Amino acid sequence: SFSNAQWYIDQQLQYEQNAKQNGFKKVSEMLKAVSLNIKSFVGKGGFLFAMCSATDSYDISLAALEIDIVEQMFDGDAADPDAQEMLNLNNTLAFTDFNLEMNPYLYEYSNIDIQPIEIGNFKNDYFTLFEFSAKYDPVPTMLTQCHINVLRGFMGQTTMFRRSTIKNSVIILAEREGTDQVKYIHGNFGRGTFTFYGGHDPEDYQHAVGDPPTDLTLYKNSPGYRLILNNILFPAATKKKQKT
Repeated sequence: SFSNAQWYIDQQLQYEQNAKQNGFKKVSEMLKAVSLNIKSFVGKGGFLFAMCSATDSYDISLAALEIDIVEQMFDGDAADPDAQEMLNLNNTLAFTDFNLEMNPYLYEYSNIDIQPIEIGNFKNDYFTLFEFSAKYDPVPTMLTQCHINVLRGFMGQTTMFRRSTIKNSVIILAEREGTDQVKYIHGNFGRGTFTFYGGHDPEDYQHAVGDPPTDLTLYKNSPGYRLILNNILFPAATKKKQKT
């Protein structure tokens, strides 16, 4: 636990101060408002790219807009005991039918995330990119552009997504073949789109708090970072209308 670490204490104080300055009683209420603003941005034509726990935690927040899923140690009051049953899964972008992890002592949010024990030996952790037609699916094609199609896996607070929790409307861009573990997804909401990529650092398999940042000059041809670059370039892509 980092609860006694100075950086954690400073961050908590900063969040609480920001919430108060913006008229919110609790940090969790402020973050719900942030989630709604991001969703509005996407719906109006924006593009959301997220990695690691910025993926599932965001959707969980949207599903829990009207309920309290934060335990007392974090916000001063208890979480709703019926939180799971009260989730509004119609509000989410990518995920559905997931189960919350309400134990505050476990470093997890829900069963969307794939656990290390499910991945097994890290030497066998690879994921495969799907192939798409550039003519009919230019955006997925662009998002999966890479010089190899089988990439080394990497972990994060959210490492991969459980297939059974992904909405049918979402496009799967990469997966661990032969498993229910999905690494990379893309979808539409309103006039905008979102892309979620599991894991923290493609060139640091198990990046931990306090580890030095990755020196990207050492990984100029990183396939994992290439996928990130694809998302930076993505807004320039347009889909031509097909003749009918």
